[in-house]
Amino acid sequence: MPRVTVTVRDNGGRTATATADYTIAPPVLGGYYLSGGADPTADMAGGNFRSLTQYRSFADGYTFPGYQRPWLITLGRAGVRMNMVLELKHYGAPNAGPQTFTVDGVTYTVPAPAMTIQQRPGTTWPRAYGYSQVLAGHCDGLFARALSQYRTLGFGVNIQLASELDTDHEFGTTESGVTYPWAQSDARAVQAMTYIVNWFKARQLPAGTTFSVGVGGFDRACFQRTHPEALMARLDFLQWNAYATSPAHTALARFRRAKDWAVADLGPVALSRPVIIAEWGVRVAEVPDQAAWIATVPAAVAQLNAERGPRIARTNYFNSGWGTLSPKSTGLAALRAAYATRPYV
Repeated sequence: MPRVTVTVRDNGGRTATATADYTIAPPVLGGYYLSGGADPTADMAGGNFRSLTQYRSFADGYTFPGYQRPWLITLGRAGVRMNMVLELKHYGAPNAGPQTFTVDGVTYTVPAPAMTIQQRPGTTWPRAYGYSQVLAGHCDGLFARALSQYRTLGFGVNIQLASELDTDHEFGTTESGVTYPWAQSDARAVQAMTYIVNWFKARQLPAGTTFSVGVGGFDRACFQRTHPEALMARLDFLQWNAYATSPAHTALARFRRAKDWAVADLGPVALSRPVIIAEWGVRVAEVPDQAAWIATVPAAVAQLNAERGPRIARTNYFNSGWGTLSPKSTGLAALRAAYATRPYV
């Protein structure tokens, strides 16, 4: 660790010396996501965009780089850091049944997804590969297919397992006819996420591969349950999302919510990990002047990184859903301005 030494001398010839260790923190990476996983190249042009979030289902036969997404390889090889969210959730493509395929000379048969998640009353519950299916090894073929494609990508990425476990589990889950409440779903997910990370780490991975587990960060008890030290020892980043959905929501408060829980509730391993904000945004219905809100984000992130606790390393704006920029041109200009200031430079 670098050290600075300062010696002072008064007019009587007396001296005093003090030393201090210091670190030079790298810039925070300002990032982006465009609705539908569309090509963001044009939106990112001319700005200090250095990070990108993408979403894939393990059910998809084209996980890396994704079907008709050659631009992702171009951006990645140009140094844009990728946060690849790989989900057990099934996106509803035609391959919702059992799959049989061959990867690197080995034939795998994977059963149909047996779990439902996001069981909000009055909605259609998405299907997902079940945590018991993962632990039984029934999904190993999905992981092997993703890994085989990943090895040809040409650069390392952060693999974020799940988009938001708290959103997935808020109303419980059901697997093979058995219903599990929120807390039990969290415990089962931790077991499954540990299995998946261990599966990948037991095999040769591209240089620069890192791992995290995704949460929205809106429930303190869930945040604590899904970040035990044993799992965090296998992960490289903490992760949570941050949205302004009320006129009262300040950037500082929204970005700090889960950080405060981490400092209060998590162990030393978790607190040693930097943070990826895979999604952040401001909903125009409640905050019409999105640009003004975005302009407050750099100071908020800088303040949080000056405080005790995990350091925010990447913030990827979610130009979709709650974060949809309207008008887009004004929002993009605000993002470019924000990412051109400290701590992004």
